[in-house]
Amino acid sequence: MAEQTLPPAVRAFVDATNQGDSEAFVAAFSADAYLNDWGREFHGRDGAASWNESDNIGKQAHFAVHGIRPGRIERQYLVTVTVSGNGYNGPGTFTFTLDEAGLIARFVIA
Repeated sequence: MAEQTLPPAVRAFVDATNQGDSEAFVAAFSADAYLNDWGREFHGRDGAASWNESDNIGKQAHFAVHGIRPGRIERQYLVTVTVSGNGYNGPGTFTFTLDEAGLIARFVIA
């Protein structure tokens, strides 16, 4: 799948992870973002930065994107990926909800 079909903030999330760019990763989120990783909750950009360090770039994660489809609500996207690195390895579906400015307002792994 061509990553250019991803909304810009989701593309930035993937690219920043794959390039190990924590600053760009956090910048893809809105100031009041909500992140939920199998029930573990993180809030705001500080929460996104914390999750990034403990579970994402801090674990040398890499995402291979396989597809994207619209979610149930406006500006929601379900992205199928394969994750590799020094943490979780395997397939998954990420649910992103973007705010009106196009930043990630909600990111859920479930």
